[in-house]
Amino acid sequence: MLREFFLNEVKTAVSLLVKDKKLGQMSLEDNYNLQSEIPKNSQFGDFAVNVSSLSRYTKLAPAKTAEIIASEINKSGFEINVTAGFINFKISSSMLNKIINEILEKKLDYAKNNVGKGEKVILEYVSANPTGPFHIGHGRWAAMGSALANIMKYSGYDVYQEFYINDAGSQIQKLGKSLYIRILQELGIEIDFPSDEEEAKNFYTGEFLIPVAKEFIEAEKERAKTIKNIWTGDFNEEQLKYISKYARLKMLAKQQALLKNFRTFFDNFFSEITLHESGKVENCIKKLQELGVLYEKDGAIWFASSKYGDEKDRVIKKSDGAYTYLTADIAYHYDKLQRGFTKLLNIWGADHHGYIPRMRAAVEVLGYNPDSLEVLLGQLVNLVINGEEVRMGKRTKMVTLDDLIDEVGVDATRYWMIMKSIDTTLDFDIELAKSKTDDNPVFYVQYAHARACSILRNASADKPDIINNTIQKGFEPDLSKADFNLIWIADDEKSVETTKKLILKLEEYKFVVQSAAKNKTPYLVTKYLQELACDFHKFYTFSKVLVENEKLMCARLSVVKAVILILKSAMNLIAVDTPEKM
Repeated sequence: MLREFFLNEVKTAVSLLVKDKKLGQMSLEDNYNLQSEIPKNSQFGDFAVNVSSLSRYTKLAPAKTAEIIASEINKSGFEINVTAGFINFKISSSMLNKIINEILEKKLDYAKNNVGKGEKVILEYVSANPTGPFHIGHGRWAAMGSALANIMKYSGYDVYQEFYINDAGSQIQKLGKSLYIRILQELGIEIDFPSDEEEAKNFYTGEFLIPVAKEFIEAEKERAKTIKNIWTGDFNEEQLKYISKYARLKMLAKQQALLKNFRTFFDNFFSEITLHESGKVENCIKKLQELGVLYEKDGAIWFASSKYGDEKDRVIKKSDGAYTYLTADIAYHYDKLQRGFTKLLNIWGADHHGYIPRMRAAVEVLGYNPDSLEVLLGQLVNLVINGEEVRMGKRTKMVTLDDLIDEVGVDATRYWMIMKSIDTTLDFDIELAKSKTDDNPVFYVQYAHARACSILRNASADKPDIINNTIQKGFEPDLSKADFNLIWIADDEKSVETTKKLILKLEEYKFVVQSAAKNKTPYLVTKYLQELACDFHKFYTFSKVLVENEKLMCARLSVVKAVILILKSAMNLIAVDTPEKM
Protein backbone atom coordinates (compact mmCIF):
# COMPACT_ATOMS: atom_id res chain seq x y z
CA MET A 1 0.00 0.00 0.00
CA LEU A 2 1.32 3.44 -0.90
CA ARG A 3 -0.07 4.88 2.34
CA GLU A 4 2.02 2.39 4.28
CA PHE A 5 5.01 2.86 1.98
CA PHE A 6 5.24 6.61 2.56
CA LEU A 7 4.56 6.25 6.28
CA ASN A 8 7.45 3.79 6.52
CA GLU A 9 9.68 6.19 4.57
CA VAL A 10 9.03 8.84 7.22
CA LYS A 11 9.47 6.44 10.14
CA THR A 12 12.76 5.15 8.72
CA ALA A 13 14.04 8.69 8.28
CA VAL A 14 13.03 9.60 11.84
CA SER A 15 14.81 6.53 13.24
CA LEU A 16 18.04 7.31 11.38
CA LEU A 17 17.99 10.98 12.35
CA VAL A 18 17.31 10.24 16.03
CA LYS A 19 20.04 7.62 16.08
CA ASP A 20 22.50 10.18 14.67
CA LYS A 21 21.12 12.86 17.04
CA LYS A 22 20.14 15.07 14.11
CA LEU A 23 16.46 15.60 14.97
CA GLY A 24 16.63 18.27 17.62
CA GLN A 25 16.29 16.90 21.15
CA MET A 26 14.32 13.81 20.13
CA SER A 27 15.66 10.56 21.65
CA LEU A 28 15.22 6.85 21.03
CA GLU A 29 13.05 6.58 24.14
CA ASP A 30 10.39 8.94 22.80
CA ASN A 31 7.17 7.20 21.77
CA TYR A 32 5.26 8.64 18.85
CA ASN A 33 2.46 7.71 16.49
CA LEU A 34 2.22 8.89 12.89
CA GLN A 35 -0.34 8.23 10.17
CA SER A 36 -0.41 8.77 6.43
CA GLU A 37 -3.37 10.44 4.77
CA ILE A 38 -4.62 11.76 1.47
CA PRO A 39 -4.52 15.59 1.33
CA LYS A 40 -7.85 17.28 0.74
CA ASN A 41 -6.12 19.54 -1.76
CA SER A 42 -4.35 17.42 -4.39
CA GLN A 43 -2.08 20.36 -5.27
CA PHE A 44 -0.09 19.65 -2.10
CA GLY A 45 0.51 16.03 -3.08
CA ASP A 46 -1.00 12.59 -3.37
CA PHE A 47 -0.13 11.44 0.16
CA ALA A 48 0.94 13.23 3.32
CA VAL A 49 2.31 12.51 6.78
CA ASN A 50 1.73 15.03 9.55
CA VAL A 51 4.84 15.14 11.78
CA SER A 52 3.76 18.13 13.85
CA SER A 53 3.31 15.93 16.92
CA LEU A 54 7.07 15.23 16.94
CA SER A 55 7.81 18.87 17.79
CA ARG A 56 7.15 18.14 21.45
CA TYR A 57 10.24 15.90 21.35
CA THR A 58 12.44 17.75 18.85
CA LYS A 59 11.78 21.13 20.52
CA LEU A 60 11.71 22.54 16.99
CA ALA A 61 8.92 24.21 15.01
CA PRO A 62 6.68 21.72 13.09
CA ALA A 63 7.89 23.09 9.74
CA LYS A 64 11.54 22.73 10.72
CA THR A 65 10.95 19.21 12.03
CA ALA A 66 9.27 18.27 8.73
CA GLU A 67 12.09 19.80 6.65
CA ILE A 68 14.80 17.85 8.49
CA ILE A 69 12.90 14.57 8.08
CA ALA A 70 12.14 15.25 4.40
CA SER A 71 15.78 15.90 3.66
CA GLU A 72 16.66 12.41 4.91
CA ILE A 73 14.22 10.59 2.61
CA ASN A 74 15.55 9.10 -0.62
CA LYS A 75 13.28 10.55 -3.31
CA SER A 76 12.91 7.70 -5.76
CA GLY A 77 9.71 7.59 -7.81
CA PHE A 78 8.17 10.58 -6.04
CA GLU A 79 8.66 14.23 -5.16
CA ILE A 80 8.48 15.80 -1.70
CA ASN A 81 7.35 19.20 -0.49
CA VAL A 82 6.82 20.45 3.05
CA THR A 83 3.84 22.52 4.16
CA ALA A 84 3.95 23.53 7.83
CA GLY A 85 4.24 20.21 9.69
CA PHE A 86 3.15 18.09 6.71
CA ILE A 87 5.50 16.09 4.50
CA ASN A 88 3.72 15.79 1.15
CA PHE A 89 4.49 13.14 -1.46
CA LYS A 90 3.68 13.48 -5.16
CA ILE A 91 4.18 10.20 -6.96
CA SER A 92 5.68 9.84 -10.43
CA SER A 93 4.13 8.31 -13.52
CA SER A 94 6.39 5.28 -13.09
CA MET A 95 4.73 4.45 -9.75
CA LEU A 96 1.30 4.88 -11.32
CA ASN A 97 2.32 2.51 -14.11
CA LYS A 98 3.41 -0.09 -11.55
CA ILE A 99 -0.05 0.03 -9.95
CA ILE A 100 -1.75 -0.88 -13.23
CA ASN A 101 0.78 -3.61 -13.96
CA GLU A 102 0.28 -5.14 -10.53
CA ILE A 103 -3.51 -5.16 -10.88
CA LEU A 104 -3.35 -6.78 -14.32
CA GLU A 105 -0.95 -9.38 -12.94
CA LYS A 106 -2.74 -10.25 -9.67
CA LYS A 107 -6.26 -9.70 -11.00
CA LEU A 108 -8.95 -10.37 -8.37
CA ASP A 109 -6.28 -11.05 -5.73
CA TYR A 110 -4.73 -7.59 -6.02
CA ALA A 111 -5.71 -6.53 -2.49
CA LYS A 112 -5.46 -9.96 -0.88
CA ASN A 113 -3.47 -9.68 2.35
CA ASN A 114 -2.58 -11.46 5.57
CA VAL A 115 -3.52 -8.90 8.19
CA GLY A 116 -5.50 -11.62 10.01
CA LYS A 117 -2.46 -13.92 10.28
CA GLY A 118 -4.65 -17.02 10.35
CA GLU A 119 -6.55 -16.09 13.52
CA LYS A 120 -9.35 -18.59 14.17
CA VAL A 121 -12.59 -16.61 14.22
CA ILE A 122 -16.10 -17.95 14.72
CA LEU A 123 -18.57 -15.44 13.32
CA GLU A 124 -22.10 -15.92 14.59
CA TYR A 125 -24.89 -13.90 13.04
CA VAL A 126 -28.61 -13.90 12.17
CA SER A 127 -29.27 -16.71 14.72
CA ALA A 128 -33.04 -16.28 14.59
CA ASN A 129 -35.72 -18.40 16.19
CA PRO A 130 -37.11 -20.92 13.67
CA THR A 131 -40.58 -19.53 14.29
CA GLY A 132 -41.30 -17.65 11.10
CA PRO A 133 -39.92 -15.88 8.04
CA PHE A 134 -36.99 -13.53 8.34
CA HIS A 135 -37.92 -9.89 8.64
CA ILE A 136 -35.76 -7.33 6.87
CA GLY A 137 -33.69 -6.76 10.01
CA HIS A 138 -32.47 -10.34 9.69
CA GLY A 139 -31.57 -9.50 6.11
CA ARG A 140 -29.23 -6.77 7.28
CA TRP A 141 -27.41 -9.18 9.63
CA ALA A 142 -27.20 -11.78 6.86
CA ALA A 143 -25.76 -9.33 4.32
CA MET A 144 -23.41 -7.70 6.83
CA GLY A 145 -22.22 -10.98 8.32
CA SER A 146 -21.56 -12.78 5.06
CA ALA A 147 -19.78 -9.74 3.56
CA LEU A 148 -17.65 -9.41 6.68
CA ALA A 149 -16.74 -13.10 6.52
CA ASN A 150 -15.67 -12.70 2.87
CA ILE A 151 -13.58 -9.61 3.63
CA MET A 152 -11.89 -11.22 6.63
CA LYS A 153 -11.09 -14.41 4.73
CA TYR A 154 -9.62 -12.30 1.91
CA SER A 155 -7.49 -10.64 4.59
CA GLY A 156 -6.01 -13.80 6.08
CA TYR A 157 -8.44 -14.65 8.89
CA ASP A 158 -9.60 -18.23 9.38
CA VAL A 159 -13.33 -17.54 9.57
CA TYR A 160 -15.99 -20.10 10.51
CA GLN A 161 -19.59 -18.94 10.03
CA GLU A 162 -22.24 -20.25 12.39
CA PHE A 163 -25.99 -19.81 12.80
CA TYR A 164 -27.21 -20.48 16.34
CA ILE A 165 -30.72 -21.93 16.20
CA ASN A 166 -32.77 -20.79 19.21
CA ASP A 167 -34.98 -23.86 19.18
CA ALA A 168 -35.11 -24.94 22.83
CA GLY A 169 -37.49 -22.41 24.34
CA SER A 170 -41.24 -22.10 24.79
CA GLN A 171 -41.49 -20.32 21.44
CA ILE A 172 -41.39 -23.69 19.66
CA GLN A 173 -44.50 -24.84 21.48
CA LYS A 174 -46.14 -21.52 20.60
CA LEU A 175 -45.22 -22.16 16.99
CA GLY A 176 -46.63 -25.69 17.23
CA LYS A 177 -49.93 -24.46 18.67
CA SER A 178 -50.15 -21.81 15.97
CA LEU A 179 -49.62 -24.35 13.20
CA TYR A 180 -52.07 -26.71 14.93
CA ILE A 181 -54.75 -24.01 14.62
CA ARG A 182 -53.92 -23.34 10.96
CA ILE A 183 -54.12 -27.09 10.23
CA LEU A 184 -57.53 -27.32 11.90
CA GLN A 185 -58.72 -24.30 9.91
CA GLU A 186 -57.60 -25.94 6.66
CA LEU A 187 -59.42 -29.10 7.75
CA GLY A 188 -62.67 -27.16 8.11
CA ILE A 189 -62.74 -26.82 11.90
CA GLU A 190 -64.14 -23.50 13.13
CA ILE A 191 -61.36 -22.20 15.31
CA ASP A 192 -59.36 -19.00 15.53
CA PHE A 193 -56.63 -17.41 17.58
CA PRO A 194 -57.61 -15.78 20.89
CA SER A 195 -59.14 -12.34 20.47
CA ASP A 196 -57.67 -11.16 23.75
CA GLU A 197 -54.45 -9.26 23.03
CA GLU A 198 -52.55 -10.76 25.95
CA GLU A 199 -53.57 -14.34 25.14
CA ALA A 200 -52.75 -13.79 21.45
CA LYS A 201 -49.11 -13.15 22.44
CA ASN A 202 -48.79 -16.88 23.03
CA PHE A 203 -49.34 -17.55 19.31
CA TYR A 204 -47.88 -16.58 15.94
CA THR A 205 -50.94 -15.21 14.18
CA GLY A 206 -49.30 -14.25 10.90
CA GLU A 207 -50.52 -15.81 7.68
CA PHE A 208 -47.11 -17.34 6.95
CA LEU A 209 -48.22 -20.61 8.59
CA ILE A 210 -51.18 -21.13 6.24
CA PRO A 211 -49.10 -22.60 3.38
CA VAL A 212 -47.18 -24.69 5.95
CA ALA A 213 -50.50 -26.11 7.18
CA LYS A 214 -51.47 -27.02 3.63
CA GLU A 215 -48.08 -28.71 3.11
CA PHE A 216 -48.59 -30.66 6.32
CA ILE A 217 -52.02 -31.92 5.32
CA GLU A 218 -50.71 -32.99 1.91
CA ALA A 219 -47.62 -34.72 3.30
CA GLU A 220 -49.27 -36.20 6.42
CA LYS A 221 -52.68 -37.28 5.16
CA GLU A 222 -53.33 -39.98 7.76
CA ARG A 223 -52.13 -37.88 10.67
CA ALA A 224 -54.23 -34.95 9.44
CA LYS A 225 -57.33 -37.19 9.53
CA THR A 226 -56.47 -38.26 13.06
CA ILE A 227 -56.01 -34.66 14.17
CA LYS A 228 -59.42 -33.75 12.78
CA ASN A 229 -61.16 -36.81 14.23
CA ILE A 230 -59.80 -36.48 17.77
CA TRP A 231 -60.26 -32.73 18.05
CA THR A 232 -62.30 -32.00 21.17
CA GLY A 233 -61.63 -28.33 21.62
CA ASP A 234 -58.17 -28.67 23.13
CA PHE A 235 -54.71 -29.55 21.88
CA ASN A 236 -53.75 -33.21 21.91
CA GLU A 237 -50.28 -33.38 23.57
CA GLU A 238 -48.98 -36.17 21.35
CA GLN A 239 -50.08 -34.40 18.16
CA LEU A 240 -48.86 -31.03 19.45
CA LYS A 241 -45.39 -32.44 20.07
CA TYR A 242 -45.26 -33.86 16.54
CA ILE A 243 -46.61 -30.67 14.93
CA SER A 244 -44.17 -28.51 16.91
CA LYS A 245 -41.23 -30.53 15.63
CA TYR A 246 -42.62 -30.45 12.09
CA ALA A 247 -43.09 -26.69 12.30
CA ARG A 248 -39.58 -26.14 13.66
CA LEU A 249 -37.91 -28.20 10.92
CA LYS A 250 -40.08 -26.74 8.17
CA MET A 251 -39.43 -23.13 9.19
CA LEU A 252 -35.71 -23.80 9.57
CA ALA A 253 -35.60 -25.35 6.09
CA LYS A 254 -37.35 -22.30 4.66
CA GLN A 255 -34.89 -20.00 6.43
CA GLN A 256 -31.92 -21.99 5.13
CA ALA A 257 -33.27 -21.90 1.57
CA LEU A 258 -33.68 -18.14 1.77
CA LEU A 259 -30.16 -17.67 3.14
CA LYS A 260 -28.74 -19.69 0.25
CA ASN A 261 -30.69 -17.58 -2.25
CA PHE A 262 -29.40 -14.50 -0.44
CA ARG A 263 -25.79 -15.71 -0.95
CA THR A 264 -25.27 -16.24 2.76
CA PHE A 265 -23.54 -19.52 3.48
CA PHE A 266 -22.95 -20.90 6.96
CA ASP A 267 -20.44 -23.58 7.85
CA ASN A 268 -22.75 -24.85 10.58
CA PHE A 269 -26.26 -24.51 11.96
CA PHE A 270 -25.89 -25.09 15.70
CA SER A 271 -29.07 -26.22 17.47
CA GLU A 272 -29.65 -25.02 21.03
CA ILE A 273 -31.45 -28.31 21.66
CA THR A 274 -28.18 -30.20 21.17
CA LEU A 275 -26.60 -28.19 23.99
CA HIS A 276 -29.16 -29.64 26.39
CA GLU A 277 -29.30 -33.16 24.93
CA SER A 278 -25.51 -33.50 24.92
CA GLY A 279 -25.22 -32.45 28.56
CA LYS A 280 -23.14 -29.37 27.69
CA VAL A 281 -25.44 -27.06 29.64
CA GLU A 282 -25.22 -29.22 32.77
CA ASN A 283 -21.46 -29.58 32.38
CA CYS A 284 -21.08 -25.82 32.07
CA ILE A 285 -23.11 -25.24 35.25
CA LYS A 286 -21.00 -27.84 37.03
CA LYS A 287 -17.86 -26.01 35.86
CA LEU A 288 -19.18 -22.71 37.21
CA GLN A 289 -20.04 -24.36 40.51
CA GLU A 290 -16.51 -25.74 40.79
CA LEU A 291 -15.16 -22.25 40.16
CA GLY A 292 -17.28 -20.94 43.03
CA VAL A 293 -19.16 -18.29 41.09
CA LEU A 294 -22.69 -19.66 41.64
CA TYR A 295 -24.83 -19.20 44.75
CA GLU A 296 -28.42 -19.87 45.80
CA LYS A 297 -30.89 -17.13 46.67
CA ASP A 298 -34.70 -17.16 46.86
CA GLY A 299 -34.75 -20.72 45.57
CA ALA A 300 -32.86 -19.76 42.38
CA ILE A 301 -29.23 -20.26 41.30
CA TRP A 302 -27.34 -17.05 40.62
CA PHE A 303 -24.16 -16.26 38.68
CA ALA A 304 -21.94 -13.72 40.52
CA SER A 305 -21.22 -11.82 37.31
CA SER A 306 -21.06 -8.45 39.09
CA LYS A 307 -17.59 -9.43 40.34
CA TYR A 308 -16.43 -9.50 36.70
CA GLY A 309 -17.74 -6.22 35.32
CA ASP A 310 -21.49 -6.85 35.02
CA GLU A 311 -23.82 -4.34 36.68
CA LYS A 312 -25.52 -7.05 38.76
CA ASP A 313 -25.63 -10.80 39.30
CA ARG A 314 -27.74 -12.94 36.97
CA VAL A 315 -30.09 -15.86 37.48
CA ILE A 316 -28.86 -19.11 35.92
CA LYS A 317 -31.61 -21.41 37.13
CA LYS A 318 -35.01 -20.14 38.18
CA SER A 319 -36.82 -21.24 41.32
CA ASP A 320 -39.08 -23.50 39.23
CA GLY A 321 -36.02 -25.39 37.97
CA ALA A 322 -36.07 -23.89 34.47
CA TYR A 323 -32.90 -22.49 32.95
CA THR A 324 -32.72 -18.89 31.80
CA TYR A 325 -31.68 -17.88 28.28
CA LEU A 326 -28.32 -16.84 29.72
CA THR A 327 -27.53 -20.37 30.84
CA ALA A 328 -27.59 -21.87 27.36
CA ASP A 329 -25.77 -18.83 25.95
CA ILE A 330 -22.91 -19.28 28.40
CA ALA A 331 -22.71 -22.97 27.55
CA TYR A 332 -22.75 -22.14 23.83
CA HIS A 333 -19.90 -19.64 24.09
CA TYR A 334 -17.95 -22.04 26.29
CA ASP A 335 -18.39 -24.66 23.56
CA LYS A 336 -17.02 -22.20 20.98
CA LEU A 337 -13.92 -21.60 23.07
CA GLN A 338 -13.40 -25.32 23.62
CA ARG A 339 -13.52 -25.81 19.86
CA GLY A 340 -10.34 -23.75 19.62
CA PHE A 341 -11.61 -20.41 18.36
CA THR A 342 -9.59 -17.47 19.66
CA LYS A 343 -12.05 -14.80 18.55
CA LEU A 344 -15.79 -15.05 19.18
CA LEU A 345 -17.35 -12.47 16.87
CA ASN A 346 -21.11 -11.95 17.17
CA ILE A 347 -23.55 -9.66 15.41
CA TRP A 348 -26.40 -8.74 17.76
CA GLY A 349 -29.20 -6.22 17.70
CA ALA A 350 -28.66 -2.97 19.63
CA ASP A 351 -31.25 -4.09 22.21
CA HIS A 352 -28.72 -6.73 23.38
CA HIS A 353 -26.27 -4.09 24.58
CA GLY A 354 -26.73 -5.02 28.24
CA TYR A 355 -26.04 -8.66 27.43
CA ILE A 356 -22.39 -8.08 26.57
CA PRO A 357 -20.98 -7.53 30.11
CA ARG A 358 -22.53 -10.74 31.46
CA MET A 359 -21.17 -12.77 28.54
CA ARG A 360 -17.72 -11.24 28.95
CA ALA A 361 -17.92 -12.08 32.64
CA ALA A 362 -18.73 -15.71 31.79
CA VAL A 363 -15.82 -15.93 29.33
CA GLU A 364 -13.42 -14.56 31.93
CA VAL A 365 -14.69 -16.85 34.71
CA LEU A 366 -14.26 -19.88 32.47
CA GLY A 367 -10.57 -19.06 32.11
CA TYR A 368 -10.44 -17.19 28.81
CA ASN A 369 -9.60 -13.64 27.80
CA PRO A 370 -12.84 -11.62 27.90
CA ASP A 371 -11.52 -9.62 24.93
CA SER A 372 -11.83 -12.78 22.84
CA LEU A 373 -15.54 -11.95 22.71
CA GLU A 374 -16.34 -9.12 20.32
CA VAL A 375 -19.91 -8.06 19.65
CA LEU A 376 -21.04 -5.81 16.80
CA LEU A 377 -24.25 -4.10 17.82
CA GLY A 378 -26.42 -3.28 14.85
CA GLN A 379 -29.35 -0.99 14.34
CA LEU A 380 -32.37 -2.23 12.45
CA VAL A 381 -33.79 -1.20 9.10
CA ASN A 382 -36.55 1.29 8.39
CA LEU A 383 -38.29 0.12 5.24
CA VAL A 384 -39.62 3.07 3.26
CA ILE A 385 -42.33 2.56 0.65
CA ASN A 386 -43.66 5.59 -1.19
CA GLY A 387 -42.23 7.83 1.51
CA GLU A 388 -43.85 5.97 4.39
CA GLU A 389 -42.16 3.74 6.95
CA VAL A 390 -43.47 0.15 7.16
CA ARG A 391 -43.70 -1.48 10.56
CA MET A 392 -42.59 -5.06 11.06
CA GLY A 393 -43.66 -7.77 13.47
CA LYS A 394 -43.43 -11.55 13.37
CA ARG A 395 -46.81 -12.19 14.99
CA THR A 396 -48.82 -10.03 12.61
CA LYS A 397 -48.90 -9.27 8.90
CA MET A 398 -45.34 -8.36 8.08
CA VAL A 399 -42.96 -7.33 5.34
CA THR A 400 -40.49 -10.18 5.09
CA LEU A 401 -37.00 -10.44 3.65
CA ASP A 402 -38.54 -12.72 1.00
CA ASP A 403 -40.93 -9.92 0.05
CA LEU A 404 -38.10 -7.40 -0.21
CA ILE A 405 -35.94 -9.66 -2.37
CA ASP A 406 -38.89 -10.37 -4.68
CA GLU A 407 -39.44 -6.64 -5.02
CA VAL A 408 -35.91 -5.29 -5.59
CA GLY A 409 -33.73 -8.38 -6.16
CA VAL A 410 -30.83 -9.95 -4.28
CA ASP A 411 -28.20 -7.52 -5.58
CA ALA A 412 -29.99 -4.35 -4.52
CA THR A 413 -31.06 -5.84 -1.19
CA ARG A 414 -27.54 -6.95 -0.27
CA TYR A 415 -25.89 -3.72 -1.40
CA TRP A 416 -28.32 -1.47 0.45
CA MET A 417 -28.09 -3.56 3.63
CA ILE A 418 -24.31 -3.22 3.66
CA MET A 419 -23.80 0.39 2.60
CA LYS A 420 -24.22 2.00 6.04
CA SER A 421 -22.25 1.42 9.23
CA ILE A 422 -23.83 -1.40 11.23
CA ASP A 423 -24.40 0.89 14.23
CA THR A 424 -26.42 3.32 12.10
CA THR A 425 -30.14 2.95 11.41
CA LEU A 426 -30.71 2.23 7.72
CA ASP A 427 -33.56 3.76 5.72
CA PHE A 428 -34.16 1.33 2.87
CA ASP A 429 -35.91 3.21 0.09
CA ILE A 430 -37.55 0.55 -2.08
CA GLU A 431 -38.40 2.81 -5.02
CA LEU A 432 -34.85 4.15 -5.19
CA ALA A 433 -33.36 0.66 -4.84
CA LYS A 434 -35.42 -0.46 -7.84
CA SER A 435 -34.58 2.56 -9.98
CA LYS A 436 -32.14 2.52 -12.87
CA THR A 437 -30.62 5.92 -12.16
CA ASP A 438 -27.30 7.22 -10.86
CA ASP A 439 -29.04 8.01 -7.56
CA ASN A 440 -29.35 4.27 -6.89
CA PRO A 441 -25.95 3.23 -5.45
CA VAL A 442 -25.96 -0.36 -6.66
CA PHE A 443 -27.07 0.60 -10.17
CA TYR A 444 -24.38 3.28 -10.30
CA VAL A 445 -21.62 0.78 -9.51
CA GLN A 446 -22.98 -2.01 -11.72
CA TYR A 447 -23.34 0.41 -14.61
CA ALA A 448 -19.70 1.46 -14.21
CA HIS A 449 -18.67 -2.19 -14.57
CA ALA A 450 -20.96 -2.74 -17.54
CA ARG A 451 -19.65 0.43 -19.22
CA ALA A 452 -16.04 -0.68 -18.73
CA CYS A 453 -16.82 -4.11 -20.19
CA SER A 454 -18.54 -2.44 -23.12
CA ILE A 455 -15.41 -0.42 -23.88
CA LEU A 456 -13.31 -3.59 -24.03
CA ARG A 457 -15.87 -5.30 -26.26
CA ASN A 458 -16.05 -2.38 -28.64
CA ALA A 459 -12.28 -2.23 -28.91
CA SER A 460 -12.07 -5.73 -30.32
CA ALA A 461 -15.35 -5.76 -32.26
CA ASP A 462 -15.36 -5.85 -36.04
CA LYS A 463 -16.58 -2.57 -37.55
CA PRO A 464 -18.28 -1.99 -40.91
CA ASP A 465 -16.47 0.25 -43.41
CA ILE A 466 -19.43 1.86 -45.16
CA ILE A 467 -17.34 3.71 -47.76
CA ASN A 468 -15.51 0.60 -48.96
CA ASN A 469 -18.38 -1.76 -48.11
CA THR A 470 -16.07 -4.00 -46.11
CA ILE A 471 -15.65 -5.17 -42.54
CA GLN A 472 -12.76 -3.67 -40.63
CA LYS A 473 -11.21 -6.28 -38.34
CA GLY A 474 -11.41 -5.37 -34.65
CA PHE A 475 -8.32 -4.38 -32.68
CA GLU A 476 -6.99 -7.14 -30.41
CA PRO A 477 -5.00 -5.25 -27.78
CA ASP A 478 -2.11 -6.95 -25.99
CA LEU A 479 -2.47 -5.29 -22.60
CA SER A 480 0.65 -6.98 -21.28
CA LYS A 481 2.75 -4.80 -23.60
CA ALA A 482 0.95 -1.51 -23.03
CA ASP A 483 3.13 1.61 -22.85
CA PHE A 484 1.53 3.54 -20.01
CA ASN A 485 3.86 6.50 -20.48
CA LEU A 486 1.73 7.52 -23.45
CA ILE A 487 -1.06 8.34 -21.00
CA TRP A 488 0.99 10.99 -19.23
CA ILE A 489 2.16 12.84 -22.32
CA ALA A 490 -1.33 13.34 -23.71
CA ASP A 491 -2.28 16.92 -24.65
CA ASP A 492 -5.45 16.95 -22.59
CA GLU A 493 -4.55 18.01 -19.04
CA LYS A 494 -7.98 16.99 -17.72
CA SER A 495 -7.50 13.49 -19.11
CA VAL A 496 -4.17 13.14 -17.33
CA GLU A 497 -5.63 14.47 -14.10
CA THR A 498 -8.68 12.16 -14.06
CA THR A 499 -6.59 9.15 -15.09
CA LYS A 500 -4.14 9.71 -12.27
CA LYS A 501 -6.97 10.14 -9.76
CA LEU A 502 -8.58 6.92 -11.00
CA ILE A 503 -5.36 4.90 -10.70
CA LEU A 504 -4.74 6.20 -7.18
CA LYS A 505 -8.29 5.21 -6.28
CA LEU A 506 -7.62 1.71 -7.62
CA GLU A 507 -4.53 1.46 -5.40
CA GLU A 508 -6.57 2.61 -2.40
CA TYR A 509 -8.52 -0.67 -2.59
CA LYS A 510 -5.74 -2.36 -0.61
CA PHE A 511 -6.12 0.09 2.26
CA VAL A 512 -9.91 -0.15 2.21
CA VAL A 513 -9.95 -3.95 2.40
CA GLN A 514 -7.50 -4.08 5.28
CA SER A 515 -9.39 -1.37 7.17
CA ALA A 516 -12.73 -3.13 6.63
CA ALA A 517 -11.28 -6.44 7.88
CA LYS A 518 -9.48 -5.06 10.94
CA ASN A 519 -12.30 -2.73 12.02
CA LYS A 520 -15.16 -5.09 11.07
CA THR A 521 -16.68 -2.43 8.80
CA PRO A 522 -17.87 -3.93 5.49
CA TYR A 523 -19.66 -0.70 4.61
CA LEU A 524 -16.23 0.76 3.73
CA VAL A 525 -16.21 -1.48 0.64
CA THR A 526 -19.52 -0.09 -0.65
CA LYS A 527 -18.36 3.46 0.10
CA TYR A 528 -15.19 2.76 -1.88
CA LEU A 529 -17.16 1.26 -4.77
CA GLN A 530 -19.22 4.46 -5.06
CA GLU A 531 -16.05 6.57 -5.17
CA LEU A 532 -14.35 4.28 -7.68
CA ALA A 533 -17.40 4.29 -9.95
CA CYS A 534 -17.50 8.08 -9.77
CA ASP A 535 -13.80 8.40 -10.66
CA PHE A 536 -14.22 5.97 -13.55
CA HIS A 537 -17.18 7.87 -14.98
CA LYS A 538 -15.09 11.07 -14.84
CA PHE A 539 -12.20 9.29 -16.54
CA TYR A 540 -14.57 8.11 -19.27
CA THR A 541 -15.80 11.68 -19.75
CA PHE A 542 -12.36 13.22 -20.23
CA SER A 543 -10.35 10.35 -21.72
CA LYS A 544 -11.39 8.93 -25.05
CA VAL A 545 -10.28 5.32 -24.93
CA LEU A 546 -11.02 4.08 -28.45
CA VAL A 547 -8.66 6.38 -30.32
CA GLU A 548 -6.82 5.91 -33.62
CA ASN A 549 -3.45 5.73 -31.90
CA GLU A 550 -3.46 2.02 -31.09
CA LYS A 551 -0.62 2.28 -28.56
CA LEU A 552 -2.42 4.99 -26.60
CA MET A 553 -5.67 3.05 -26.89
CA CYS A 554 -3.96 -0.06 -25.52
CA ALA A 555 -2.60 1.92 -22.55
CA ARG A 556 -6.02 3.35 -21.71
CA LEU A 557 -7.68 -0.02 -22.21
CA SER A 558 -5.31 -1.38 -19.57
CA VAL A 559 -6.67 1.18 -17.12
CA VAL A 560 -10.22 0.15 -18.03
CA LYS A 561 -9.34 -3.52 -17.52
CA ALA A 562 -7.89 -2.67 -14.10
CA VAL A 563 -11.15 -0.95 -13.18
CA ILE A 564 -13.12 -4.04 -14.19
CA LEU A 565 -10.91 -6.27 -12.03
CA ILE A 566 -11.14 -4.09 -8.92
CA LEU A 567 -14.89 -3.51 -9.28
CA LYS A 568 -15.43 -7.25 -9.64
CA SER A 569 -13.13 -8.09 -6.73
CA ALA A 570 -14.87 -5.64 -4.39
CA MET A 571 -18.35 -6.70 -5.49
CA ASN A 572 -17.38 -10.34 -4.96
CA LEU A 573 -16.54 -9.52 -1.35
CA ILE A 574 -20.06 -8.24 -0.72
CA ALA A 575 -21.59 -10.96 -2.95
CA VAL A 576 -23.22 -8.62 -5.46
CA ASP A 577 -23.16 -9.42 -9.19
CA THR A 578 -21.22 -7.41 -11.77
CA PRO A 579 -23.18 -7.60 -15.03
CA GLU A 580 -21.23 -7.05 -18.24
CA LYS A 581 -24.25 -5.61 -20.05
CA MET A 582 -27.04 -3.37 -18.76
